[in-house]
Amino acid sequence: MQTENKKPYFLGFHRNIFILGIVSFLTDASTEMIYPILPVFLSVILGIGTVYIGVIEGIAESTASVLKVFSGYISDRFGKRKPLVVFGYSLSTIAKPFFALSGAGWHVLVIRFADRIGKGVRNAPRDAIIAESAPKESLGKSYGFHRAMDTAGAIVGPILAFIVLYFLKENYRAVFAFSFIPAFLAVVCIIIFVKEKKKPPSEEIDPPKINFSSFSREFKYLILVIVLFTLGNSSDAFLILRAKTIGIPVAVIPVLWMVFNTVYALAAMPFGMISDKIGRKKVILLGFFVYAIVYLGFAFASKPYHVWSLFIVYGLYYGLSEGTLRAYVADIISPTHRATAFGIYHTAVGITSFPASVVMGALWKYINIQTAFCFGAGMACMSGILLVALFRKKK
Repeated sequence: MQTENKKPYFLGFHRNIFILGIVSFLTDASTEMIYPILPVFLSVILGIGTVYIGVIEGIAESTASVLKVFSGYISDRFGKRKPLVVFGYSLSTIAKPFFALSGAGWHVLVIRFADRIGKGVRNAPRDAIIAESAPKESLGKSYGFHRAMDTAGAIVGPILAFIVLYFLKENYRAVFAFSFIPAFLAVVCIIIFVKEKKKPPSEEIDPPKINFSSFSREFKYLILVIVLFTLGNSSDAFLILRAKTIGIPVAVIPVLWMVFNTVYALAAMPFGMISDKIGRKKVILLGFFVYAIVYLGFAFASKPYHVWSLFIVYGLYYGLSEGTLRAYVADIISPTHRATAFGIYHTAVGITSFPASVVMGALWKYINIQTAFCFGAGMACMSGILLVALFRKKK
C-alpha cells in the first residue's frame, strides 16, 4: 500500500482517481467530438437508414463488450490493471482518425468496433483501480467524480466539434481527424502518472472464475435488473436523430449534446455522495424513473424546446445512475474479484445493447417513433419494479 507520508492526493482524491478523471476528460472530449455528429454523418453523407445505424451501434457496443469480462478476469488473474488500461485507451485513440477516411457504412462499423474493443479492454481494470484507490466510505463520491470528469470532457468535445463545423463549413471529416489530439494526450497521462497499487501477500488467493457461482446473490440480482433495463436503453444516437426530426439544426446538435453533458457532469458527484449516505438502490431506482419520463417525453415531443428540456432531464438520469451503479458493484464484490465483476457488469450491458438498438431502429421504421420510445420507457418501469421486488428484504 501507499505509505501515509507520501500523501498521494489531489483536491481530496487519490492520485490515481484524479489522473484517471483527467484521462476520461480527455478521452471523452475526443469521443464526443465524433459521437453527436456520427449519426447525421451516416444518415446524410453516407445515406444509411435507421435500422442499419442501429445494427452498427449494436454490433460495435455488444460484440466488443464480450471482451470486458475477459479483460476483467485477466486483470484479476494476474493482478495487473495498468497494462490493460494503457492498451485499451491506445487502441481507441488509434481508431478515431480513421472515421475521416470512411466512405461506406461497413467502414464505420469496423472503426466503431475497434474503438469499442479498446473501451472493452480498459473499462473493468480501470474501474477496479478506482475501487482500490478510494476509501470505502466515499466510493460513491469517487465514482461520481470520475463520471463528472468524463462528462466534462463530453462538454468540451461538442464545443470543439461545433467550432470545427462552423469554421470549416460542416466538414465532418475534419472533426474526426482533430479528435485524435485529446485522445493521444490521455494515453500519455496514463503511462506517466497512474501508479498501480501493489497487493499485499494476504490478497494472493485462488484466481476468480468467469461464472456466476463465484458471486453473491445480490450481484446476480443486480445483473438481472440491469439486463432488463438495458433492453429498453438503446443507443443515444436515436435521441440525436429524434432531435433532428423535431427541428434541431445539425450545426446546433453538438451544443445540445454539450448541455446534456453539462447537467450530467454537475449531477454525477452530488448524486454519488447522496448514494454514500442513503444507499445505492434508492438512487438507482430514481434514475430508472427519470429515464422513463425522458423516453415518454421524446415519444410525444413536437417542439425544439421540448428537446432541450428533455436532454437536460436526461443528464440527471446519467448523474443518478452511472457512477452509482459502479459504486454498488464495488460495494458487494471482494477486492480480488472486482475487475471480473466489473467485466461481467459491462459485458451484460454491452451485449444487451445490441438487441436494444436493433429493436429501437425496427420499431422506429416499421411502426412509429412513439412506439419505439414508449418501449424504452416501459422497460425502465419494469426494471424499477423488479429492483424493488428482488431487494425488498434488503436494507
